[in-house]
Amino acid sequence: MLVAGIDEAGRGPLAGPVVAAAVVLDPSVRLTGLRDSKKLSAKRRTLLAIEIRKFALSYAIAWADPAEIDALNILRATMLAMRRATLGLHVRPVHLQIDGNRCPDFANTGLACSSEALVGGDDLVPAISAASILAKVTRDHFMTLQHEIYPQYNFASHKGYPTAEHRQALQRHGACPLHRVSFAPVRNVVIETKTRTNIAVATL
Repeated sequence: MLVAGIDEAGRGPLAGPVVAAAVVLDPSVRLTGLRDSKKLSAKRRTLLAIEIRKFALSYAIAWADPAEIDALNILRATMLAMRRATLGLHVRPVHLQIDGNRCPDFANTGLACSSEALVGGDDLVPAISAASILAKVTRDHFMTLQHEIYPQYNFASHKGYPTAEHRQALQRHGACPLHRVSFAPVRNVVIETKTRTNIAVATL
Protein backbone atom coordinates (compact mmCIF):
# COMPACT_ATOMS: atom_id res chain seq x y z
CA MET A 1 0.00 0.00 0.00
CA LEU A 2 1.46 3.36 -1.03
CA VAL A 3 1.29 5.78 1.89
CA ALA A 4 2.28 9.44 1.66
CA GLY A 5 3.51 11.40 4.65
CA ILE A 6 2.72 15.13 4.63
CA ASP A 7 4.09 17.95 6.77
CA GLU A 8 4.83 21.66 6.62
CA ALA A 9 7.40 24.19 7.78
CA GLY A 10 6.90 27.86 8.44
CA ARG A 11 3.53 28.41 10.08
CA GLY A 12 4.96 30.62 12.80
CA PRO A 13 7.31 33.08 11.02
CA LEU A 14 6.46 36.70 10.33
CA ALA A 15 7.92 36.46 6.82
CA GLY A 16 8.25 34.00 3.97
CA PRO A 17 6.06 31.21 2.63
CA VAL A 18 4.62 28.22 4.42
CA VAL A 19 6.18 25.19 2.73
CA ALA A 20 4.71 21.68 2.59
CA ALA A 21 6.16 18.39 1.44
CA ALA A 22 4.61 15.03 0.59
CA VAL A 23 6.76 11.90 0.57
CA VAL A 24 6.13 8.29 -0.41
CA LEU A 25 8.98 6.22 0.98
CA ASP A 26 10.21 3.01 -0.64
CA PRO A 27 9.31 0.17 1.78
CA SER A 28 12.40 -1.74 0.64
CA VAL A 29 14.79 1.05 1.69
CA ARG A 30 15.35 1.87 5.35
CA LEU A 31 16.45 5.44 5.98
CA THR A 32 17.93 5.82 9.45
CA GLY A 33 17.69 8.95 11.56
CA LEU A 34 14.32 10.19 10.36
CA ARG A 35 12.53 12.28 12.98
CA ASP A 36 10.94 15.66 13.52
CA SER A 37 13.09 18.12 11.54
CA LYS A 38 13.11 20.58 14.45
CA LYS A 39 15.00 18.02 16.53
CA LEU A 40 17.80 17.66 13.98
CA SER A 41 20.77 19.90 13.31
CA ALA A 42 20.80 21.86 10.06
CA LYS A 43 23.67 19.71 8.78
CA ARG A 44 21.85 16.47 9.60
CA ARG A 45 18.65 17.71 7.97
CA THR A 46 20.53 18.57 4.80
CA LEU A 47 22.17 15.15 4.61
CA LEU A 48 18.86 13.37 5.24
CA ALA A 49 17.12 15.51 2.61
CA ILE A 50 19.63 14.26 0.05
CA GLU A 51 18.90 10.65 1.05
CA ILE A 52 15.14 11.20 0.95
CA ARG A 53 15.27 12.71 -2.53
CA LYS A 54 17.47 9.84 -3.71
CA PHE A 55 15.54 6.91 -2.30
CA ALA A 56 11.89 7.98 -1.98
CA LEU A 57 9.46 6.51 -4.47
CA SER A 58 8.07 9.98 -4.92
CA TYR A 59 8.21 13.38 -3.25
CA ALA A 60 6.83 16.82 -3.98
CA ILE A 61 7.28 20.22 -2.38
CA ALA A 62 4.92 23.19 -2.63
CA TRP A 63 4.10 26.35 -0.77
CA ALA A 64 1.69 29.19 -0.18
CA ASP A 65 3.30 32.60 -0.41
CA PRO A 66 2.84 35.55 1.99
CA ALA A 67 0.10 37.10 -0.15
CA GLU A 68 -1.88 33.85 -0.02
CA ILE A 69 -1.30 33.59 3.72
CA ASP A 70 -2.66 37.12 4.17
CA ALA A 71 -5.66 36.43 1.94
CA LEU A 72 -6.61 33.03 3.35
CA ASN A 73 -5.14 32.95 6.91
CA ILE A 74 -2.24 30.73 7.91
CA LEU A 75 -4.29 27.59 8.55
CA ARG A 76 -6.04 27.61 5.18
CA ALA A 77 -2.78 28.55 3.44
CA THR A 78 -1.07 25.59 5.13
CA MET A 79 -3.81 23.25 3.92
CA LEU A 80 -3.42 24.71 0.42
CA ALA A 81 0.34 24.08 0.42
CA MET A 82 -0.21 20.52 1.66
CA ARG A 83 -2.80 19.91 -1.04
CA ARG A 84 -0.46 21.24 -3.73
CA ALA A 85 2.40 19.06 -2.52
CA THR A 86 0.26 15.94 -2.40
CA LEU A 87 -1.14 16.51 -5.87
CA GLY A 88 2.42 16.99 -7.10
CA LEU A 89 3.40 13.39 -6.33
CA HIS A 90 4.09 11.40 -9.49
CA VAL A 91 2.68 8.25 -7.87
CA ARG A 92 -0.81 8.19 -6.43
CA PRO A 93 -0.93 7.11 -2.76
CA VAL A 94 -3.87 5.17 -1.40
CA HIS A 95 -3.52 6.64 2.08
CA LEU A 96 -2.27 9.94 3.50
CA GLN A 97 -0.73 10.50 6.93
CA ILE A 98 -0.63 14.18 7.86
CA ASP A 99 1.14 15.75 10.79
CA GLY A 100 -1.24 17.72 12.99
CA ASN A 101 -4.90 17.57 13.90
CA ARG A 102 -6.62 18.08 10.55
CA CYS A 103 -6.39 16.97 6.94
CA PRO A 104 -6.46 19.03 3.75
CA ASP A 105 -9.61 18.85 1.63
CA PHE A 106 -9.05 16.98 -1.61
CA ALA A 107 -12.61 17.34 -2.91
CA ASN A 108 -12.80 17.87 -6.68
CA THR A 109 -9.08 17.15 -7.12
CA GLY A 110 -9.43 13.64 -8.53
CA LEU A 111 -7.41 12.19 -5.65
CA ALA A 112 -9.35 9.32 -4.14
CA CYS A 113 -7.64 8.02 -1.01
CA SER A 114 -8.09 7.82 2.73
CA SER A 115 -6.32 10.20 5.10
CA GLU A 116 -5.58 10.60 8.79
CA ALA A 117 -4.15 13.39 10.92
CA LEU A 118 -1.57 12.43 13.51
CA VAL A 119 -0.54 14.85 16.24
CA GLY A 120 3.21 14.48 16.68
CA GLY A 121 3.37 12.35 13.55
CA ASP A 122 6.56 14.06 12.41
CA ASP A 123 8.42 12.28 15.19
CA LEU A 124 6.55 8.97 14.92
CA VAL A 125 5.94 8.15 11.26
CA PRO A 126 9.00 7.94 8.96
CA ALA A 127 7.20 9.29 5.88
CA ILE A 128 5.94 12.31 7.83
CA SER A 129 9.42 12.84 9.29
CA ALA A 130 10.80 12.78 5.75
CA ALA A 131 8.22 15.36 4.65
CA SER A 132 9.07 17.50 7.66
CA ILE A 133 12.76 17.43 6.73
CA LEU A 134 12.20 18.30 3.06
CA ALA A 135 9.84 21.14 3.93
CA LYS A 136 12.22 22.59 6.52
CA VAL A 137 15.34 22.32 4.36
CA THR A 138 13.56 23.85 1.37
CA ARG A 139 12.15 26.76 3.34
CA ASP A 140 15.41 27.48 5.15
CA HIS A 141 17.28 27.51 1.83
CA PHE A 142 14.74 29.89 0.31
CA MET A 143 14.95 32.29 3.24
CA THR A 144 18.75 32.21 3.11
CA LEU A 145 18.57 33.24 -0.55
CA GLN A 146 16.21 36.07 0.37
CA HIS A 147 18.90 37.43 2.67
CA GLU A 148 20.76 38.52 -0.46
CA ILE A 149 17.76 40.62 -1.50
CA TYR A 150 16.80 41.93 1.94
CA PRO A 151 20.02 41.87 4.00
CA GLN A 152 18.67 44.41 6.50
CA TYR A 153 16.47 41.71 8.08
CA ASN A 154 19.15 38.97 8.29
CA PHE A 155 16.76 36.27 7.10
CA ALA A 156 19.73 33.89 6.78
CA SER A 157 19.89 33.78 10.56
CA HIS A 158 16.29 33.57 11.80
CA LYS A 159 14.52 32.48 8.59
CA GLY A 160 11.68 34.93 9.24
CA TYR A 161 10.75 33.69 12.72
CA PRO A 162 9.81 36.35 15.30
CA THR A 163 13.15 36.58 17.09
CA ALA A 164 14.17 39.74 18.94
CA GLU A 165 16.60 40.53 16.12
CA HIS A 166 13.87 40.20 13.50
CA ARG A 167 11.39 42.32 15.46
CA GLN A 168 14.00 45.05 15.88
CA ALA A 169 14.79 45.01 12.15
CA LEU A 170 11.08 45.17 11.39
CA GLN A 171 10.71 48.22 13.59
CA ARG A 172 13.77 49.85 12.07
CA HIS A 173 13.15 49.13 8.38
CA GLY A 174 9.43 48.47 8.15
CA ALA A 175 7.94 45.52 6.27
CA CYS A 176 9.15 44.10 2.96
CA PRO A 177 7.17 42.04 0.38
CA LEU A 178 8.10 38.83 2.21
CA HIS A 179 6.36 39.88 5.42
CA ARG A 180 2.92 38.57 6.38
CA VAL A 181 0.84 41.68 6.95
CA SER A 182 -1.96 39.65 8.54
CA PHE A 183 0.34 38.76 11.46
CA ALA A 184 -0.05 41.27 14.30
CA PRO A 185 3.62 42.30 14.75
CA VAL A 186 3.90 43.09 11.03
CA ARG A 187 0.45 44.68 10.81
CA ASN A 188 1.25 46.97 13.73
CA VAL A 189 4.50 48.12 12.10
CA VAL A 190 2.70 48.79 8.81
CA ILE A 191 0.07 50.86 10.63
CA GLU A 192 2.74 52.78 12.55
CA THR A 193 4.66 53.47 9.33
CA LYS A 194 1.53 54.77 7.58
CA THR A 195 0.68 56.93 10.58
CA ARG A 196 4.17 58.46 10.66
CA THR A 197 4.04 59.05 6.90
CA ASN A 198 0.62 60.76 7.14
CA ILE A 199 1.84 62.98 9.96
CA ALA A 200 4.95 63.91 7.99
CA VAL A 201 2.90 64.77 4.92
CA ALA A 202 0.46 66.83 6.99
CA THR A 203 3.25 68.94 8.42
CA LEU A 204 4.74 69.83 5.01
